[in-house]
Amino acid sequence: MKNVTVAATQMSCSWDLKDNINKAEKLVREAASKGAHIILLQELFEAPYFCQDIDEKYKDLAQPVQDNKLISHFQLIAKELEVVLPISFYERSEAGLFNSVVIIDADGSIQNHYRKTHIPDSPGYYEDHYFAPGDTGFLVTQTRYAKIGVGICWDQWFPEAARAMALMGAQLLMYPTAIGSEPSDPELDSRDHWQRVMLGHAGANLVPVVASNRIGVEQGANGSIKFYGSSFISNEFGGIEQKSDRETAGVLVSTIDLDAVAENRRQWGVFHTRQPHQYGILTEAIKPEHQKPVSA
Repeated sequence: MKNVTVAATQMSCSWDLKDNINKAEKLVREAASKGAHIILLQELFEAPYFCQDIDEKYKDLAQPVQDNKLISHFQLIAKELEVVLPISFYERSEAGLFNSVVIIDADGSIQNHYRKTHIPDSPGYYEDHYFAPGDTGFLVTQTRYAKIGVGICWDQWFPEAARAMALMGAQLLMYPTAIGSEPSDPELDSRDHWQRVMLGHAGANLVPVVASNRIGVEQGANGSIKFYGSSFISNEFGGIEQKSDRETAGVLVSTIDLDAVAENRRQWGVFHTRQPHQYGILTEAIKPEHQKPVSA
């Protein structure tokens, strides 16, 4: 039996960037005090979700990985508490601007660096104005406690991303997130759909999933987004083990037996019976004939 304890967190964010970091640190310390080894914070928690507006000034928030005060701060905390921290941040590099995550291991070292692959573009979520599509490919990171795969928000809607990380050996899938109401359709509530898609990734790949979302109402220049929290931890069958509500900041903790998960995956034979030679269409662009309804 090889147990690992994971934590999902959620919190609100404001333009007091120092306060955001302090709140995130408090959640990390709370999770560690409850025995968590791997602790997930939400997407871009250093600031409000600036992507709901298009404004060039927000690009000044981007910082390089090197000498990054946010990353350095959490490297010290990871080392002190001996926990693994995937840290989401806005990255500036010579290659462009990216929505990124560094994986900080339990000794404070950076073990990997992923750039978000799928970039949304819809009212209130104008990420393509701020981020280039990631160029790292999907990554899996061996940490002290487990091998983890991390996707960022919009990545979580793509089964190909989850399957790729599972095939690379991910023992856990983790998704830092920022999602809530849709400014273009105030009546739309995507919370249940959002959860079901990720629970499908867990069940289809027999890999537990951890998702952390933000909470609170954030006012933009032309409207606002109400983030719906609902962070959760699932088991490998897609069953929710722990979940948060839509409004309360806090920490979820769950212990996973990685050996039992691996045995369940082996017994189901999902990967053993794959037929990759039949999956060529997955790497093709959508053709018009693929979008037409099939006639009887």
